[in-house]
Amino acid sequence: MIERCSWSGTDPLYIKYHDEEWGVPVYDDKTLFEFIVLESAQAGLSWITILRKRENYRKAFCDFDVQKVTKLGPKDVERLLVDAGIIRNRLKIESTITNARAFIAIQDEFGSFARYIWTFVEGEPILGNRKSLKDIPPLTPLAEVLAKDLKKRGFKFLGPTVMYAHMQATGMVNDHVQNCFRHQQVLTKTTRDVLFG
Repeated sequence: MIERCSWSGTDPLYIKYHDEEWGVPVYDDKTLFEFIVLESAQAGLSWITILRKRENYRKAFCDFDVQKVTKLGPKDVERLLVDAGIIRNRLKIESTITNARAFIAIQDEFGSFARYIWTFVEGEPILGNRKSLKDIPPLTPLAEVLAKDLKKRGFKFLGPTVMYAHMQATGMVNDHVQNCFRHQQVLTKTTRDVLFG
């Protein structure tokens, strides 16, 4: 029998996300922007709620094309506020557009958002070595540093808890518990050569 992190539960969507995405290093800017959008939408809600709305977010926010999202205006915000497929929170919708602009500013400064964000872990995933779910912290000092830097750069709805979840999701930290079959598998991924080689 396959052993997984217990948080993945029995929902097929959650299991697929755990088995195929969570903890795998991401260094593609489009995917990183997608996770920024979804993580900020998730603030205060469960991740499974957002996963179930993921395709709706893809449609609502231009297939996560960051350049297109920056062009959304007040009429688009009003349209999205009545879109039952996403979280209808004005501040979260507006912050997605704000975050897209801040995301592009980082791309302009660093060459890519991936190069920027992976510098916080020196280009290599941090190995959590967690024995059980209770050993996984809700945030870390590094997540606080990252959240503070993003806030300084104009990002919204990305506090330290949300950013630690982002770091876990995009493989900046491997928090698969030791007995999970994915714990060793995601260790084979590396970003240093791709980003800094």
